[in-house]
Amino acid sequence: MPTLIQAPIDERRTWLAAARGAVIASPAARVIGFALLTWVGAKVQVRLPFTPVPGTLQTLPVLLAGALLGARAGAASQATYLMLGLSGLPVFALPGSGPLYFLGPTGGYLVGFVAAAYVSGLACRGPAPRGLVGTFIAFLAGGATLYLCGIAWLSVQLGGDVAQAVRAGLAPFALFDLAKIVIATGLFAGWRRVALTGGAAWTNRTPR
Repeated sequence: MPTLIQAPIDERRTWLAAARGAVIASPAARVIGFALLTWVGAKVQVRLPFTPVPGTLQTLPVLLAGALLGARAGAASQATYLMLGLSGLPVFALPGSGPLYFLGPTGGYLVGFVAAAYVSGLACRGPAPRGLVGTFIAFLAGGATLYLCGIAWLSVQLGGDVAQAVRAGLAPFALFDLAKIVIATGLFAGWRRVALTGGAAWTNRTPR
């Protein structure tokens, strides 16, 4: 079987063009992949009768998107997720899609996905390991950003009652989201260990 060097010039050019295309497409594939994971997370949910906000697994892919892809690409993955919903696909936790969905009680959380991925990406940036505590704090900052956006919009929905918004949109899910942050911390710490010791090409040095 001839090697690449032995192949005709036209074949080499075709192969190199395909290789360049694969390299360019790879970051885009990661962005789309995390958008799809957020979609899946929306469908794994717990509905409580006393709040219009469902508990979902979405916090996990949102935070990991920022940490693994970098701040900008992580935020882009969540913006892609929102665009899927705006286009009419049923990607959200509650029934419905399209622009009007963002006027509902979870609209602030959806916007918060983009902000939270960006914040967690910034907080986890750099090649040096942060340790479990540092990683947990980084993800906690991302989670707090998500809730800040969600509670702000939910309080508008509730006539400006911030206390009621906290009771409906934060208190029932605080322990659940802390558990997800712990899981994200373990997953990211394990990935960093493999990346740093195994020479993985996909490191957390993605341009921001």
